[in-house]
Amino acid sequence: MKNSVLFFLTFFLGLTQINAQNRYSSFEIKAPQLDTIKKIYVYLPLNYETSNKKYPVIYMHDAQNLFDDKTSFVGEWKVDETLDSLKANVIIIGIEHGNSKRMEELTPFKNEKYGGGKADFYLDFIVSDLKPFVDKTYRTKSNKNNTAIMGSSLGGLVSYYAGLKYPKIFGKVGCFSPSFWFSDDIYKLTKETTKIKSKIYFLCGDSESESMVSDMTKMEDLIRDKRCDCLNLTKTIVVKDGKHNEKLWAKEFAKAYLWLF
Repeated sequence: MKNSVLFFLTFFLGLTQINAQNRYSSFEIKAPQLDTIKKIYVYLPLNYETSNKKYPVIYMHDAQNLFDDKTSFVGEWKVDETLDSLKANVIIIGIEHGNSKRMEELTPFKNEKYGGGKADFYLDFIVSDLKPFVDKTYRTKSNKNNTAIMGSSLGGLVSYYAGLKYPKIFGKVGCFSPSFWFSDDIYKLTKETTKIKSKIYFLCGDSESESMVSDMTKMEDLIRDKRCDCLNLTKTIVVKDGKHNEKLWAKEFAKAYLWLF
């Protein structure tokens, strides 16, 4: 009897561990637009293995910084711990950045000093290759109201741009500490965009750069010219003493998720 109980416990714990491991995985996929292979990190919700439900998806940049201190630059977002604590029903698709090519991939327009400006290729990869694979492989709600894109810094910039360029794909945008300073062309594009329909969550700290708050406020004002505040499609948060780092973004991630979804 004792051996039977021990066997059962060992089997149960082993099964639990396997299911837990299945919730956190990664795969590689060709990105022909970027002439590279991208590593993709996947987070599945707590009840994914025990249900037949379909789930919303958030596409997030800089995957190295989302889940693990060991792979991060200067800290992680704690995305998995946060979503588990909320018992959130959402799938996260984290896209590993291109290291030395990160600036090129995450910027829609060139900067005279820093170059860049190849975000169209990066976003085409997400829309044309990655998202179809994800929707085929996982149980997703694939429409725009259940598809978000989110990032910080340059990732915030490219997420905002994605909302403008692909409004029928990304209905929700998480825009943390966006690098709008990189090129004024992002403001020009916003002015030229007739309708902005995506739900957008802006966030930054008041102790980042000298222009961070004003740059974000400027963008919010341009969006306000396009749609009524009464629609509740824009949320702007400025965190007192917040700095440009993963500590801020990790702390504020839950609030952004809950508002967007």
